[in-house]
Amino acid sequence: MRKPPAQPLRTPAQLKQAVQTALAELKRLSSPKVRDGMARYGIPSHNAWGVGVGQVQKLGKQLGRDQDLAEALWDTGIYEARLLASFVGDPTRLTPAAMERWCRDFDSWAIVDTVCFKLYDQSPHAWKKIGPWSKKRGEFQKRAGFVLLACLAAHSDNVPDEAFLRYFPLIEWGATDERNFVKKGVSWALRMIGLQSPRLRAAATVLARRLASSENPAARWVGKDALRQFARR
Repeated sequence: MRKPPAQPLRTPAQLKQAVQTALAELKRLSSPKVRDGMARYGIPSHNAWGVGVGQVQKLGKQLGRDQDLAEALWDTGIYEARLLASFVGDPTRLTPAAMERWCRDFDSWAIVDTVCFKLYDQSPHAWKKIGPWSKKRGEFQKRAGFVLLACLAAHSDNVPDEAFLRYFPLIEWGATDERNFVKKGVSWALRMIGLQSPRLRAAATVLARRLASSENPAARWVGKDALRQFARR
């Protein structure tokens, strides 16, 4: 195993200054127009400044991986600072406890998806979070479990089909949740798994057809959404 890169050694005062410098750059990049437009995408703007995701990602690349900075940025509660935390967080230093703390704070699909897609799915603890999070009560916490499964399917190499097949009962159960962001997360997981191999495509198609014929409206939507994806690819 490769040794994780050394993290910068800072005093608390130096870490505070690093956070303030990052926040100042985010503020400089902010736009009231971007902030006002967030509502159209279902993103709360009460703690947002209005910085495009592309700009946040670019800043994250400039800062590099830094878990201490990521956790300090997350604790500010500012939307763009939390997005930035997902780009600078270090998956080799991300603890299960930190993942749980962030999960409890999830309050939008955008935060959930960015954190899972850019950071959490690279963590060695990711697989163990799918089941527990998928059964949480909160809409975005529950979405996180299924989105994490989708991201692992998209980004993991050489994973045996059985590792994904064992989640099919969970997907079928989750598909009956009528909350918008949960059912979309369930659909994403089913669709991504179905694209990984011919065997998984066949199994996912069977499940999608069963869901599409369900009496439950949410399950029908998930099944039909997956079938449309499979028909295109």
